[in-house]
Parts: sequence; C-alpha cells; structure tokens
Amino acid sequence: MRDLMGLMGKAKEMQAKFQAMQEEMAEMEIEGQAGGGTVKVTLSGKSEMKALKIDPSLFKEDDVEILEDLILAAHNDAKSKLEAAIQEKTQEMTAGLPIPPGMKLPF
Repeated sequence: MRDLMGLMGKAKEMQAKFQAMQEEMAEMEIEGQAGGGTVKVTLSGKSEMKALKIDPSLFKEDDVEILEDLILAAHNDAKSKLEAAIQEKTQEMTAGLPIPPGMKLPF
C-alpha cells in the first residue's frame, strides 16, 4: 500500500513538472533561416510564426519563386529546431523513467 501512495505522489510530481515544462516550451522562440540568412523565420513553442525577416536584396520581380522557397525553407528549419528543443527538454525531464522507446511526450 505504501508503494501505491509513493507512486501516486510521484505521478502528481511528474504532472506538475510536465505542466511547468509545457509553459516553458510555449514561451520559447526558435529562429530558422535560409538562403545564407537572407530569410529568417521565428516560431513560438506552439509552432506559431512570430516574425519573418527578408533581406531587401531579394525583392526582385524575377525572384518571387526563389523568395517563396526560401520562406518555406526558413520556416521548416525553425520548426525542426523547435521539435529538437522540445524533444531534448522532454528527455531531460524523463531521464531514468522506464518509458518505451518511440513514445512521444508530452501526451
């Protein structure tokens, strides 16, 4: 019975840690870039685009498709960096827990 109470206490503690981690991640901002830094995108921890910066040298009528591709590439770069940061935070928090490989947290 004592083990059950200890397990429930740990579960509540873990829940509080996950909530704090989610709040911390929501406030994160990650920047991705493309075209050697000529296009930069900033995403929040909730994958919302917060900022877009485009070097003025890219504003040429003939280069519209290139600019569109660079914006997409910068967004994807920021998103992959954000996902890596979230995964790292989750792994730090769950270190030592018997969680099956491939299980994604937070749920």
